[in-house]
Amino acid sequence: MTLLLHVALLSGQQASICLESEATVDDLRVQAQHKLQLSIAGLFSADGNVLRRQSKLEDLPLSSGDTVSATVCHAVLFSSRMSKGFALLRDGLVATWGDADFGGDCRAVQDQLRDVETIEAGSSAFAAIRDDGTVVTWGNPVCGGSSRNVQQQLQGVVEVSASGAAFAAVRSDGSVVAWGLGSQGADTSRVQERLRNVKMIRAAGSAFTAVLHDGTVVAWGDPRNGGDCSDVEDKLVDVQDVKGSAGAFAALLRDGSVVTWGHAEFGGDSSAVQAELHNVCAIVSNSRAFAALTATGSVTTWGHSLHGGDSTSEQVRLKSVREIVASATAFAAIRCDETVVTWGFAPHGGDSSSVQAELRGVQRIAASSGAFAAVRSDGSVVTWGHADHGGDSSSLQGDLVDIYDIKGSCSAFAAMRTDGSILTWGDPLLGGDSAQCLSQSDDT
Repeated sequence: MTLLLHVALLSGQQASICLESEATVDDLRVQAQHKLQLSIAGLFSADGNVLRRQSKLEDLPLSSGDTVSATVCHAVLFSSRMSKGFALLRDGLVATWGDADFGGDCRAVQDQLRDVETIEAGSSAFAAIRDDGTVVTWGNPVCGGSSRNVQQQLQGVVEVSASGAAFAAVRSDGSVVAWGLGSQGADTSRVQERLRNVKMIRAAGSAFTAVLHDGTVVAWGDPRNGGDCSDVEDKLVDVQDVKGSAGAFAALLRDGSVVTWGHAEFGGDSSAVQAELHNVCAIVSNSRAFAALTATGSVTTWGHSLHGGDSTSEQVRLKSVREIVASATAFAAIRCDETVVTWGFAPHGGDSSSVQAELRGVQRIAASSGAFAAVRSDGSVVTWGHADHGGDSSSLQGDLVDIYDIKGSCSAFAAMRTDGSILTWGDPLLGGDSAQCLSQSDDT
């Protein structure tokens, strides 16, 4: 007999699961985790009784259409394709691993890392926002790992963004605080008076752009690489979002059009495809190119041709696309039929031909700087790209099952299984070996 059960979270989010009555509670838990994309600690009946994992559904007082409650394991991985390590946030506490000098060791501030809500990963440091709106930083002190000079200003922080060697924080009153290397965006003196009523901040390699609540923008940092938007400022109205490459920005406007500025070789000039940039719903950037996804599922690209700015060879397949992910020099698109299309620099993931037959049922993709990792509907993982950047996970393939979360650093990947365990691969010095995480977790 088949049972239809609804697994509900306290937030109201729920997943509907069909299982045979001979299945176990753990089977129900695993399927719910895949649908909800989070780790479930336990399931409870309507009267509050714990549903033991090994119990068969047919042996429990459950009927088709019933709702069971779920509690969540609050564990999240943080990194980025430019980061040199990973941070694990579990129940408000933090553990890290990777290059110790660039954020892989947080023990110097471990006593401050309590009640953490989220973490921003920079290339050389990390910044954690606590639930009281204060910020804790660690990593390379010159590149943002030390926020000592602005610590008193870091109150009521709601968002932090990282450029290559600086951080910028938005406070609840709409003001901005920046720290790190001045030439990389930490120096806001040129625009400080305009940084009011800020809604969000986005970063490029050496510059920042703030989107204000009125839809206008303010840019600062290296003027050659996106820190000066004066040439297009009159076009930057009703801005909904901004994405940054290593040296340019692309703004998505409310009407679905796109405005770009910055270094042309990094995607700052979109004039060649401007006529195609309409009805855009999302923009994705790698280091030297951009890809725009339209509401109809088509894709338009510009920037460095060898790094994904030219998608001509794949345009026939770039239809019905639902999501695009970028490594440093390539792109991967998930289509609505859950297959994948890749383009850009072949050694860094732009060529997925060696695993194309396996790229079916793909739910999401993570990227390092030179590789991709795709999570399929059955919780398994497929990787491709440069082996030194995590493109080869063959040594772990027997263990890469029941994966629900995955993140990439510059040269490694970390995957979290539904039981809360973590698997890592890639460069061991840059996050591919999480052995350090265990000792630091013990310290917490």
